[in-house]
Amino acid sequence: MSNPRYQAIQAATSRTPRTFEPLVDETGAPYSVDEYFGYRCFTKADMANRLPASTMNRFEGSLEEGKTLERDLANHIAHAVYQWALEQGATHFCHWFQPLTGATAEKHDGFIQLGGDEPIFSFSGSELIQSEPDASSFPNGGSRTTFEARGYTLWDPSSPIFLMERENGSTLCIPSTFVSYFGNVLDSKTPLLRSMDTLEERAIELCTKLGETEVDKIIATAGPEQEYFLIDKAYAALRPDILLTGRSVLGASAPKGQSLDDHYFGSIPSRVAAFMHEVEMELYSLGIPVKTRHNEVAPCQFEVAIVYSEANIAADHNQLVMEMLKRVASRHDFHCSLHEKPFKGVNGSGKHLNWSLADNLGRNLLDPTKTPSTNIRFLAFLTSVLLGVHRSAGLLRSAIGTYSNDFRLGANEAPPAIISVFLGDQLSRICDRLANGDDLPTDSGNSMLQLGVDGLPDLKQDTTDRNRTSPFAFTGNKFEFRAAGSSASVSFPLTCVNAAVADGIEQLLALIEEKEDVLEAIREGIRLSNPIRFEGDNYSDAWVEEAENRGLPHYRKTPHALAVLTHDSTIELFEGLGILSKLELSSQYHVKIEQYITHVTIEADILQQLVKQFVLPSAIAERTAACADVAAQSAVFGSDSTDKSHALAIHDLIQQLNSEQKTLETALRTNAGIKDEQAQAEHLALSVAPQMEALRDVCDNIESIVEDSRWRLPKYREMLFQN
Repeated sequence: MSNPRYQAIQAATSRTPRTFEPLVDETGAPYSVDEYFGYRCFTKADMANRLPASTMNRFEGSLEEGKTLERDLANHIAHAVYQWALEQGATHFCHWFQPLTGATAEKHDGFIQLGGDEPIFSFSGSELIQSEPDASSFPNGGSRTTFEARGYTLWDPSSPIFLMERENGSTLCIPSTFVSYFGNVLDSKTPLLRSMDTLEERAIELCTKLGETEVDKIIATAGPEQEYFLIDKAYAALRPDILLTGRSVLGASAPKGQSLDDHYFGSIPSRVAAFMHEVEMELYSLGIPVKTRHNEVAPCQFEVAIVYSEANIAADHNQLVMEMLKRVASRHDFHCSLHEKPFKGVNGSGKHLNWSLADNLGRNLLDPTKTPSTNIRFLAFLTSVLLGVHRSAGLLRSAIGTYSNDFRLGANEAPPAIISVFLGDQLSRICDRLANGDDLPTDSGNSMLQLGVDGLPDLKQDTTDRNRTSPFAFTGNKFEFRAAGSSASVSFPLTCVNAAVADGIEQLLALIEEKEDVLEAIREGIRLSNPIRFEGDNYSDAWVEEAENRGLPHYRKTPHALAVLTHDSTIELFEGLGILSKLELSSQYHVKIEQYITHVTIEADILQQLVKQFVLPSAIAERTAACADVAAQSAVFGSDSTDKSHALAIHDLIQQLNSEQKTLETALRTNAGIKDEQAQAEHLALSVAPQMEALRDVCDNIESIVEDSRWRLPKYREMLFQN
């Protein structure tokens, strides 16, 4: 029988770029992007075209004031939504929500009601506002028992309703929150919305204290960047580990990886460009403002970036981006992996989370302007961020803690597990002078770089460079939370950033009250938060030692970081800000710990299966052939001239394989006997995961010496370079 790996190579290398029909008008002419952008969203313009002005005013007033929609208003809006959806070919509707799995969920219902002998097709206000999915099988972290199955989804009017088109029809998707029968949070979005409200209240209070009484609305904005890998789906079909876990739990490195740095920003391959174009077309139609696409550092790694929007909408958009990447990849015969580290030895994938604040006057509150040293508003909000991140550094580490993200944190491709803030030279000088009580320097504005080449324009230099090693870096007019993982929802990290900054504002307000002077309060806030600022190389060993001397938390493994969610200080923070109750925060912790345990266990099972079904049979076949060669050599040349080195090498590796496999099995049995979740997760992190790596190393050594035709799993050199 031919090697299925060779068949996969033949399939992958014979692919051609997929062609697909662009969106066209009634004359057959392609629409431009601005003509079809958001056509699958029920926008305020769509609503205004179908509702009286008075109804629209009531709706917008309810949104502005945060009031519950009255029943008659909900019925009017539902009817307009229903008519629009039917015109777009929708057959069903669903409440689209984000349970604590990190993914999205939806239960589809038809537009049909009981009505005597004939069915009635309609969509009511009550159906728009609320639904009742079975909540018993969603993770809840022990906040209720299994038999308490009732849960509620509630429409989030701040996020656009949209249509999800599939081959045989469309579904009307209503962005929603998800709570239990008793109102306890069971999703990622409700805490995010609460944190945005809390942050807005504190931020407006700070503006008022600064004398800016015209500010009455402040929103947290976000712009997530999404990294991902593409490999041919013929390879993925032969790799159970990639299909079930998103990463290769074994695989020898290719002779070439990313060492030549030739993939980053390189020419996009034709198949990938076709894929990207279709992804963008789908996202544009959903009203998602895709801005950037490019090759990332590792081979077969790419990135898509989205323009800023309100944080809750950005979270919704990012979930749709991840879903669309996977869906469209299949159409192009690709497998899309969002795992943080799908391939050992090359860069993993993150989700750089750009965060800022904007007010109702159209200002970015983190824009230093040309004169940051005299911009008291900017300095006040900058100080609030520093104070918040300083006090909540451990919380921010827990916010991005997953088993998969531990593979990349601190691996010379992502920030380390120590949370610190980078400001850049100019802002650091200003902060140092403020902290020391010195007069502030005169701002020179943006400088111009002279390149000395005729015909080239002068280059405008930013006020700060980029520190790619910093987990929380200021990048001109925003902070970039670079530690978030590529597969995770951004909702909880955004919630924690919002909570930290809201707490920082409270600290600054207390200092203003104490000092009775805003500038003196800012000086003191910068002094107090000084340990969190670091301008150097976060990868260096010296920084680890210095961070410990500064008292900064360093949680190398996720279980230790997640324990922060159980600390009294974290409970007090979330309860004091009205974001999560003690029970709801406990649910978040238990779900995340359970997910960690489950992910490690799945990978261990997959690795053991691959060893038994693929690696060991290949190794035994190699040893059999090597021993036959030794016997043949001895028969022809005599035993004194026989080369046994290869036979001995593969035999030794088989012995090592069996030994490491038994050690892993012992570690897993020990883990099964541990009852406490925290202790179990820590044992998996410190004992089981390292043993899995030890077993993997033996597998990779075997792959490196087994004759090529005997190895049935697609290799790195094929998955990363033969697409």
